[in-house]
Amino acid sequence: MKRIFAVFLSVMMLTSLTACSQESSSQTESVPAENESDTSEVSMADSAIAEPPEGFVLIEGGSFQMGSPDSEPWRSEDETQHTVTVSDFYISAYELTQAEYEAVTGENPSNFSGENLPVENISWLDAVSYCNARSEQEGLTLAYTIDGTNVTWDRKADGYRLPTEAEWEYACRAGTETPFNTENSPSADEVNYYGHYPYEIEGNYFSQGNLETQPGEYRETTVEVGSFEPNAFGLYDMHGNVSEWVWDYYGAYPGEEQSDPTGPQTGTMRVYRGGGWNDFAKNMRSAYRATLEPELMSFNIGLRLVRNAVAGSGTVSGTASRNAAGGDGNVLIAYFSWGGNTQGIAEEIQRQAGADLFEITMVHPYSDDYNTVLDEAQRDQNEQARPELAAHVENMEQYDTVLLGYPNWWASIPMPVASFLEEYDFSGKTIIPFCSHGGGRFGQSLTAIAKLVPDAAMGEALDIHYSGGSSMPDDVASWLAANGLSN
Repeated sequence: MKRIFAVFLSVMMLTSLTACSQESSSQTESVPAENESDTSEVSMADSAIAEPPEGFVLIEGGSFQMGSPDSEPWRSEDETQHTVTVSDFYISAYELTQAEYEAVTGENPSNFSGENLPVENISWLDAVSYCNARSEQEGLTLAYTIDGTNVTWDRKADGYRLPTEAEWEYACRAGTETPFNTENSPSADEVNYYGHYPYEIEGNYFSQGNLETQPGEYRETTVEVGSFEPNAFGLYDMHGNVSEWVWDYYGAYPGEEQSDPTGPQTGTMRVYRGGGWNDFAKNMRSAYRATLEPELMSFNIGLRLVRNAVAGSGTVSGTASRNAAGGDGNVLIAYFSWGGNTQGIAEEIQRQAGADLFEITMVHPYSDDYNTVLDEAQRDQNEQARPELAAHVENMEQYDTVLLGYPNWWASIPMPVASFLEEYDFSGKTIIPFCSHGGGRFGQSLTAIAKLVPDAAMGEALDIHYSGGSSMPDDVASWLAANGLSN
């Protein structure tokens, strides 16, 4: 029934657009992108693209406030609010399924298995390659020219593509200006996420009566696409289930008004949006920006397809930037641990890898009492504090690779780890994270690291449930081998 509803909505919106274009097509033109090489204008009437496949929805363009206001709880500094205008586009009502991905590629890389589950564990490069492969299969013009990690987008193409970051947020918000398109904080009955941690739970662990949404189920898996109600535009799972790759390189928002922005022309990381099955609600907000290197993948990142409703003009080049590695090949294990789980993992890594070991400690350590440390550490995270560190690495320049360990606290890194990352120059180094967790795996900790050290490369990360049990040494050995660090 939900798929029938989406198709019906798509047809009705298409009919509405056709009627409008008959009346005003001579006056309506597409808006050129900032990065395009050809700035000629294109008439909407002359460039309309045929109706896309079943399950796509027409999003009528308009202007909105992209980003978040200063008053929004748990906002990040990279969410500067600014006015953005987007043109009409078609977007899939559903996240891409495993069946759809496998039908084109013959492969299914997903961590969870099910035809109607969203495909995940794909990189950004996998996502744009899929778009091209499906376009070719259906006789459409390819949107992308792919040369290694450098990708150029032909904005005139009628083939499948990723949404821009602006298009994604506009579609997610569906006219809302609140942190979520549900207006109130979504519950686990409305969205698939780490339901134990609804919005603003961090300050209400011991007294939850003030919470707008109470803690709910944590499914620990993806669910079939379309399992919950759609937003006002008829789009399912814009919050939760899996995050979704978008076109843009990660970078600061400009302060001025924009039309059809496509993000920076170069960068080291691509953006993904929406939050996944293992994310806290705060990291599913409409404005939240997550980021990862384009060749990396994760069990909670998938994609949602877009096609032009109006042909753009020119091309947008995306050039991947990389810094040459420094140091002389030495490896450092740096870790922060409160309850001992991360310390145990770090010591096992040292036993196997023989690297130098450094513990990140604070001048004023957190309390040994569990309830007290919840308040202290949560306060620091909420304020994005940078606690003063008690010990320091001498000659960080000698290390080429840093294995960085931490407990996953509130789906992110503890703030002493942020202090450590900001103390040194990691340009050209490789950071390989490992974390202990209580069920949320990495949360958004990898994004937190990437934003703090954008000029460092990131290796394949390791998550260990609590202390890891008897399998932990084997897990460490496999992880070291995957990163080329086995003795």
